[in-house]
Amino acid sequence: MSLIWATLVVALFVYALCELLNIQKRKRFPPGPTGLPILGHLHLLGKNPHQDLQRLAKKHGPIMYLRLGLVPTTIASSADAAEKFLKTYDHIFASRPHHEASQYLAYGQKNMIFAKYGVYWRNMRKLCTVHLLSNHKIHSFQSMRKQEVELLIESLKEEARDHVALDLSAKITSLNANVTCLMVFGKKYMDEDLDKRGFKAVVQEVVRLSAAPNLGDFFPLLGVIDLQGLTRKLKDLSKVFDEFLEKIIDEHVEDHDRKQTKDFVDTMMDVMKSGEAEFQFDRCNIKAILLVLINSPVSSFSIQDMLFAAMDTTASSVEWILTELLRHPEVMKKLRKELQEVVGLERRVEESDLENLNYLDMVVKEGMRMHPVAPLFYHESMEDCVVSDLHIPKGSRILVNCYAVQRDPNVWPEPDKFLPDRFLESSIDFRGHDFQLIPFGSGRRSCPGMQLGITVIRLVVAQLVHCFEWELPNGMQPSDLDIDEHFGIVTSRQNPLMAIPTYRLNK
Repeated sequence: MSLIWATLVVALFVYALCELLNIQKRKRFPPGPTGLPILGHLHLLGKNPHQDLQRLAKKHGPIMYLRLGLVPTTIASSADAAEKFLKTYDHIFASRPHHEASQYLAYGQKNMIFAKYGVYWRNMRKLCTVHLLSNHKIHSFQSMRKQEVELLIESLKEEARDHVALDLSAKITSLNANVTCLMVFGKKYMDEDLDKRGFKAVVQEVVRLSAAPNLGDFFPLLGVIDLQGLTRKLKDLSKVFDEFLEKIIDEHVEDHDRKQTKDFVDTMMDVMKSGEAEFQFDRCNIKAILLVLINSPVSSFSIQDMLFAAMDTTASSVEWILTELLRHPEVMKKLRKELQEVVGLERRVEESDLENLNYLDMVVKEGMRMHPVAPLFYHESMEDCVVSDLHIPKGSRILVNCYAVQRDPNVWPEPDKFLPDRFLESSIDFRGHDFQLIPFGSGRRSCPGMQLGITVIRLVVAQLVHCFEWELPNGMQPSDLDIDEHFGIVTSRQNPLMAIPTYRLNK
């Protein structure tokens, strides 16, 4: 009997010793809140998940673990954490996770934004960067941008005579839609050109479905069952867009030899015919890129493609900057003074003026710091990795919370205040090298259309501030203007921005 007890004691001692030694070898995972069975931490996210994640990070740290359904997710919420995921280990986290909406609306994630990292994606990005988004190509559309902005200013000038509140949000969105269609397709399209429901209605449906939390993204097996009915609706929409894009390509084939200025479709058709693409490049790829030209930086529950992005991200950025200018009349006054000194009251702003408008640059930076229109960037780990002594398993989703990074009080004094002068003696820029300001992302998956977006944002903001005095309706005080957010494909204002214009130039 004593032998049995002795054996048990030895066995327990050996087991305890093994466990003690194994503790030293155990992998240390990021901290995080307690989750629920099956749901994980989905219940902790509300209508504005970037704000919810910011609050959780204040408690659990800048690198935090959540389980969204069955999907392990690591959240980066500081500049240092963002730099590690987007620069130091960018080669490991450069891929994208599976995304239900883009499976149907982007031809099996063949678009540049949601394609898995690899040879196909590298060649696709190179093609877009060289042929579609180069400085030369952007400059070639300068006269078109000028004409469309002039049309907006003339329209506002006419309506200003009535001294009534205008829906600035709608005006800015319409301008960006027209500019995008002209660059991508070579002409503007009427509502009925896409579908009997109307162009705007179909695009809004895409935005709604793409932004809706899809169970298939969090519980992969449920994507096949389609409990929400989203897959059926996405398939219907993909058919509508496919027929529309096929018609556009056919029109460009017919008109190719008669056109002097080449839009994006013409350029891609030339690439396809030349055979210079380093991968099989056909109509399917062209249509996938066109949908990338409709939508840009990456948010959490959305599809990001070229026509929606250029329309929505640029328009929302302008909308937020104007909102903050209206809330801070002293900043508006200072910006207007710079415009008057550089441009004068006898003419309107030209693109060539933008490089001389330093305070405008500071205002745009501060607006995009406070209101990144794509506050969450999704990546996927392609292999096991250790970041800051924390184990990140292969296949994990990596979510960089740009919103939290850009409002980190350890980096930004008074982060919730609109203070453009904070950039007065600062070299911080938003081109992806300074990780405390990353509205366009950074690293391999940064937004390739950044230069085009910034050009349009600066031009439109400058023109609207220079040409008009703006007054809030119904005696509203600047401090009363809301900044409620609507999270979706892009984070826009919850309510339309209403203001009364008064034309101020001598021209």
